[in-house]
Amino acid sequence: MNNRFKAAALLLASSFSSVSMNVIAAQSAEFTPAQQARIGEIASDYLVAHPEVLIEVSKKLQVRQATMTARALTLAALHQHRLLMQLDGVPVKGAADSKVIVTEFFDYECIACSMMAPAMEQVIANNPAVRFAFRDWTIFAGRYPESTQASHRGLDIWRQKGADAYMAYHNGIYRTGHNEGKLTAGDIEKVATETGSGPENVNKRTQSDSLIEGNDTLADLLGLTGTPGIIVMPAENATVENTTVIPGVVTAAVMQQAIDKAKQ
Repeated sequence: MNNRFKAAALLLASSFSSVSMNVIAAQSAEFTPAQQARIGEIASDYLVAHPEVLIEVSKKLQVRQATMTARALTLAALHQHRLLMQLDGVPVKGAADSKVIVTEFFDYECIACSMMAPAMEQVIANNPAVRFAFRDWTIFAGRYPESTQASHRGLDIWRQKGADAYMAYHNGIYRTGHNEGKLTAGDIEKVATETGSGPENVNKRTQSDSLIEGNDTLADLLGLTGTPGIIVMPAENATVENTTVIPGVVTAAVMQQAIDKAKQ
């Protein structure tokens, strides 16, 4: 066993044996402090000698933590359902009377969002009755000004030309393959021009900034920690059972399962 693994094993063993010792002490008041300490030593020695036990415990802890995190995100989405359904100014695609709303928080500089884009495009094509909302969350703007620039241009295209032009721009930016600081002003204008849009109305940037700021506040209320952050839920009567929060990249099949669950 190398030193790093041994140290990690000792740390987990210490936590595990401490819990075990507390349980044993609670079950019987007959153990002396010395006996309890010895029980802890035996448990610790056993776990260090059998690292497979530690690995199994670690896996179970990870699964439990993931389950708890997913539930917390779902509860937060339910709590903010009203705000998620307020779509004034937010680019959307799909039926206005849809019973299911899919919301994506994204950044044009995000490589994970770029990886997610083809799956989202496929899911949108397969679900014309579902409404998809795209919330600009420019978390990379502090490092890459093109993050905000791309969002300003996209939101202006939405206001000028509507859903089809916006989706062409949105997917076109990701198809450049430029992200994490590689997206340029030239890329943005080239894709915008290809949608048939005119020059950006810069007088509307304050409106765009207000929307982006609202998205940032909502993402914080939802407990999202990065992009993409996707929420799939019914427009009405949302519950823990029919709401899914996806904090990261998934396949189109996983997205479809979440949509089908929201329809139930």
